Amino acid sequence: MSRMLAALLCVLGAGLSVPAAAQTPPAQRPVNPYLQNVPAPTPNILSVLPRGTGSLAQHTPWAMTPMPTTEQKRQMMKAMLPMLNNMGLNIRDIMNYMTTKYQAKPGLSFEEVVESMTLRANQLNLKLVGHSPMIKDIQAVLGDTTSPRMEVFHFCDIAAGREIMRLVPESIVYLPCRIAVMEDDKKNIWLLTLDWDMAWLDSINGSMGITPELSKMAVDIRDKMDNVMRAAAAGDL
Repeated sequence: MSRMLAALLCVLGAGLSVPAAAQTPPAQRPVNPYLQNVPAPTPNILSVLPRGTGSLAQHTPWAMTPMPTTEQKRQMMKAMLPMLNNMGLNIRDIMNYMTTKYQAKPGLSFEEVVESMTLRANQLNLKLVGHSPMIKDIQAVLGDTTSPRMEVFHFCDIAAGREIMRLVPESIVYLPCRIAVMEDDKKNIWLLTLDWDMAWLDSINGSMGITPELSKMAVDIRDKMDNVMRAAAAGDL
């Protein structure tokens, strides 16, 4: 989960806080004879979105949630994005909010950072299940030898991953967890991953249906990933 999701949910929260009369379908409201020729207001954007599916505890394990239509997805984003635009955020800002990153200690080589990362992951029972050396494809396919080095490593806590997918099968698109090791324009080495911080859920009534067990597993994974990245950035062995 990311802090950006929290910001987006604030927009929906604002929509939900609209007085009930404003959300009542026009057909159910008394007709004002003085306003009969006035164009009807734009429907509340939330009226075109699918209803929530209830508590996670009531869901059948491994069952897929009914998929929203393309138009419903577009309408949701149209409702959310104006707030971000009004804040002056560009795509770099948004992606930065969705990312946890640490700069490696000066003097560490790329290989040393990777070695520290994989050793700490092994200590925490995070299994390395994949490796994507993107820079090799950039060089081989595009003939580009000027791009900085970048590689992506895939980690998985098998037991936690299974339990999360039992309740939310769609979460498989975020799994396994990924840590990118990347040089910047000055050859500084960075470690980056999706921001899994779930602390903001504490301020939302019902925590969006997330069970205490699921929350504990997600926090545990987040803490392990953070531990691995900090160890790699420090060059710990």
